[in-house]
Amino acid sequence: MPNRSGKQTVVRGSGNVFADLGLSGAEEKQTKVRLAVALNQIIQKRCLSQAAAARLLGVNQPKISALSNYQLGGFSAERLMHFLNALDRDVEIVIRKKPQSRKLARINVRAA
Repeated sequence: MPNRSGKQTVVRGSGNVFADLGLSGAEEKQTKVRLAVALNQIIQKRCLSQAAAARLLGVNQPKISALSNYQLGGFSAERLMHFLNALDRDVEIVIRKKPQSRKLARINVRAA
């Protein structure tokens, strides 16, 4: 965005777009999106239809449609992790002290 002198100012993001947008529950939203990305990649890689994925995960097809469209309001992070388990994926949670260089602690989800 331009400042008074007309130059562009670049602001480094926090790494969480939801926090950068000032949304409440930003950490949980980002966690759920990253889990959903992993789920959708696995479903695509296995060439599963929404109906087949629904059977594997024990939900109805509209839930898989919502998941594939990242409409995650009806899903908890825990439920998404159980879906990953149902698709033969381990989910590992590591808890450690935050670095002193960072002001706030955070939640980070990475797919291997």
